[in-house]
This record gives sequence, structure tokens and C-alpha cells, in this order.
Amino acid sequence: MRKIINYKWFTWIIFILVIPFLLLSIAGAQTSPKIIGEYKSWTALKYKEKGKLVCFISSSPIKWNSTPKGVKRGDIYILVTHRPSFGTKDEVSVYVGYPFKKKSEVIARVDGKTFRLFTDDKTAWAKDSKTDRKIVQSMRSGEKLVIDGISKRGTKTKDLYSLMGFTAAHNKINQACK
Repeated sequence: MRKIINYKWFTWIIFILVIPFLLLSIAGAQTSPKIIGEYKSWTALKYKEKGKLVCFISSSPIKWNSTPKGVKRGDIYILVTHRPSFGTKDEVSVYVGYPFKKKSEVIARVDGKTFRLFTDDKTAWAKDSKTDRKIVQSMRSGEKLVIDGISKRGTKTKDLYSLMGFTAAHNKINQACK
């Protein structure tokens, strides 16, 4: 009988020690993005990251080409992200589906306005939040966005994005992520 009581106490102690850690891991988990609106070429989404709300809009190019032709690429898309709990708004990130050439820049053009983005592996970003805001303002009033990049193998790419629906999608995440 004594061994059964010790076993029960041992079970309760383990239960008391483990449950708080399980609850903390569930509370800190990231949720899957949920679509909150679709606007022509752009989709608005939101999710929780470590319990904090994140909203973003996303689009893929309507057309792309490369020199040389016929290269294989991974996923190609652009995001504009709000993380209100971190004070981040309108963070622009470009994913090109290949590793960039070291220390190269991406050229982003919105209807003739040019912006230079720095690169790291397969992603490009604006150098600061002021540039992010300028890019987003141009995208809100623009018709097309062109992204020029160069891979670590020397392949040059040009991705063409439609800005149809950008302003409506951007307005949606502005409302959802205040």
C-alpha cells in the first residue's frame, strides 16, 4: 500500500511541474496566418506570433524573367508587414526564390520611382523604416512594381508585380493591426 501512495504523490508532483510549462508553450505558440481579405493581386492576412498580433499583405509576381533564361527559382513574393507590439509598420520584404549575390542590392521601381534594398540570403529589405514608408506610399498610388535582383551565380532577374488591390489590402491591415 505504501508504494501506491508514493506513486500517486510522484504522479501529482510531475503533473504540477509539467502542466505550467505546457500552458506556457501553448500561450507562446504561433498561430497560422488567417486570410482577412483578398483584393485583386493582394491578400491581407493576420496571425499571432508569441501572443502578439501580426498583419501582412502578400503578392506574387504576375510575370518574371531571367538572364539566362530558364533558371529554376523557389517561391517568389513580397510582403508588407505590421507588428504593432514592436512598433513596426509597413516593413517591406522581398523574397526572390534564390540566394542573392553577396553585398548586392535589389532595385525596386514603382512607376519610375527607384528604391535600393539591401540583401541577405534570399530576402531584400529597405535600409530603414523611412524608406519602407516611401515605398509603401508609392505602391499605394502606383500601378506596377518591378524588382531587379542578381543571384550568387550571376543570374539577373526581373519580377513584375501588379499593384491592383494594394491600397485596399493595405487599408485592411491598417484597420486590423492598430
